[in-house]
Amino acid sequence: CSPLQGPSELNKTEKGVGGKIQLPREIFRSLSSRTARVVVTVLNIQQLGMFKEVNQTGQVLNDTVVGITVGETSISGLWDPVQLTFAHEQLPHGTTPQCVFWDPSKGQAGVWSSSGCVTQPGDERTVCSCDHLTFFTLLLNPALDGSTARGLTAVATVGCGVAMAFSIFTIVFCVFLRCRFRFEDILRVNLGLHVNLMGSLFLLNLAFLLNSGLSSWIQLGTCKVLGGLTHYCLLCCFTWTALEGCHFYLLFVKVLGTYIHHYVVKMCLVGWGFPALVVGVAGALGSYGEYTIQTTDHQVIATLCWITSKHLLVHYITNCGYFGLIFLFNMAVFGVVTQKSCCLQGTGAIQGDRKAWKVAMVLVGLFCLLGATWALEFLNHGTLSVPMLYLFTILNSLQGIFIFVWLVVLYYPKMKETTGSVSHITTHDKTTTVS
Repeated sequence: CSPLQGPSELNKTEKGVGGKIQLPREIFRSLSSRTARVVVTVLNIQQLGMFKEVNQTGQVLNDTVVGITVGETSISGLWDPVQLTFAHEQLPHGTTPQCVFWDPSKGQAGVWSSSGCVTQPGDERTVCSCDHLTFFTLLLNPALDGSTARGLTAVATVGCGVAMAFSIFTIVFCVFLRCRFRFEDILRVNLGLHVNLMGSLFLLNLAFLLNSGLSSWIQLGTCKVLGGLTHYCLLCCFTWTALEGCHFYLLFVKVLGTYIHHYVVKMCLVGWGFPALVVGVAGALGSYGEYTIQTTDHQVIATLCWITSKHLLVHYITNCGYFGLIFLFNMAVFGVVTQKSCCLQGTGAIQGDRKAWKVAMVLVGLFCLLGATWALEFLNHGTLSVPMLYLFTILNSLQGIFIFVWLVVLYYPKMKETTGSVSHITTHDKTTTVS
């Protein structure tokens, strides 16, 4: 069928990849009349604009949907299933086929469901065995192979432990510096924000370890709480990276021209309060529960307490969309900070040691401080999925290390000075000094 013309006769001279449908005798034995019309409809959903699931993650094979009807009644609950054979070329790497049918009773306009269908994948064809008649297709879902999944799990577990350790080191170092420079207000504000950011990173890694270790055997109610807690820690981490970007904007663009009363307290209200509000709304919508991750051979490799598959829109809005806006803003701030630093260095206004490795370390630390490593998740598509997943996991595990080294490089040489402060710009007698 096409949008402009009705069903047409099969062109038997056309050569191409074909499929096969096998109907069991049980269907015809259950018919009350001696004759029945068997209708097989093959639709190109890209042309028709039909069967569009909200937040669909899988791809329909060749944009083809096959509908089967026998007689005038609905047929379901078959003991001998209907077999549909979908012929195809070698499937893309990192995808797993799944036999699904269109269920119009769920979701806003309908969803793809696999209930009552069994998938038998093959190299050049996939067989779907289903116990009812309706509209069927083969959905290609992104998935991991078993070895990759185990490797990522090991890297993530070790990385979380390393990140937690360096988060503690960084918090202790920042507290020590706050005591050392207790009379430097701007420095104390900077360190106070860094402490909150590292605290959110520590809680996020702790929540992930608890999630991966407890989610497989705890009750559903507890799983919902743990899923909400993990989501809260992630949003806190994102929010504090945004606040770091806002703070650098005030330092380098506004140059702290306006004094803000109880500045750190107000930042804390936003950094810890706004995520709680978002999680509260998501929890009221019933967004949290068990979330399973499967391999290409349909084996469950992990069960997490997270946003369920039925509420992926919550994930896209609160996580992907929210971080996307934060990333664009922070990268703009990073560009402004880098440009101003290069201009000051070119004019000779920057005082102190300017070794190349220190400059590079400062830029890397600032890059991580603004949450740029999280942006690698947006590159997790197609053939780059597995390398990007490894890079994403490793770099986010090293985020705490980068920030710790960044703080040591910036602050340790200044511990004997009374004016040591990252991003502290003062203007006096037309002379600009930066440390």
